[in-house]
Amino acid sequence: MSALDVEQLDGGVCVVRLNRPERLNAIDEVMLGELERLCARLTDDDDVRVVVLTGAGRGFCAGLDLRGFGPSATAAETSAAARMQFQERMAALPTRLRALPQPVVVAVNGPAVGGGLALCLASDLRICARSASFANAAIRIGLTGGEMGMSYFLPRIVGLSVAADWMLTGRTVPAEEADARGLVSELVDDDRLLTRAVELARSIAEGSALAVHLTKRALQVNADAPDLGAALELENRNQVIAYASEEAAAAREQWSNR
Repeated sequence: MSALDVEQLDGGVCVVRLNRPERLNAIDEVMLGELERLCARLTDDDDVRVVVLTGAGRGFCAGLDLRGFGPSATAAETSAAARMQFQERMAALPTRLRALPQPVVVAVNGPAVGGGLALCLASDLRICARSASFANAAIRIGLTGGEMGMSYFLPRIVGLSVAADWMLTGRTVPAEEADARGLVSELVDDDRLLTRAVELARSIAEGSALAVHLTKRALQVNADAPDLGAALELENRNQVIAYASEEAAAAREQWSNR
């Protein structure tokens, strides 16, 4: 059985389900490889305008499968160099997700722990069921809370003090608290989760693909802009590029005929 269930919907929306429900969709070697290949494919897939990422069963993703990752997992006797290679491969996963030209809407059903939280943070919008929860529990097993980009993403989303609380304690954060702290884009009832995520994805997909892509990149880059001038420079360039596209011309004509 595939570790991913990929479904192409009309309107340019692609729904990706992490598909190891018996392990709360923990990431093993098979899932990691399939996610890597999927990101590579989606990068060049013009038919996909928005990606919705969710989990099968009662959880989103329990992080790394410590008991059954596969043969490439590090062992106690593994060298530091091999450990670094494994760590870098895992850390590249949220980077691959963030680098997609399509916006990624994550629909969080149940727990998002460790690597699962990292995937959430690397996504563009987070729609969460009321049963969702979040945790970076690495510190509870003697590892650092900084992994897979979490020490970069989390303070930028919820603020440094809140991030320090969550990462240093490793505690489980319920959906309501995550929503109040700004991690969640929208909190919905469990039975509405995927429907609402797809609705949102379709509303984004209605826009010009180039304009949506450039807006995503502007948000990513300008979150770290050194000053307003640098942010405006990127915005101005992107606006000129978008204006010259065929989709923008068609949209302007349609707007003028309303």
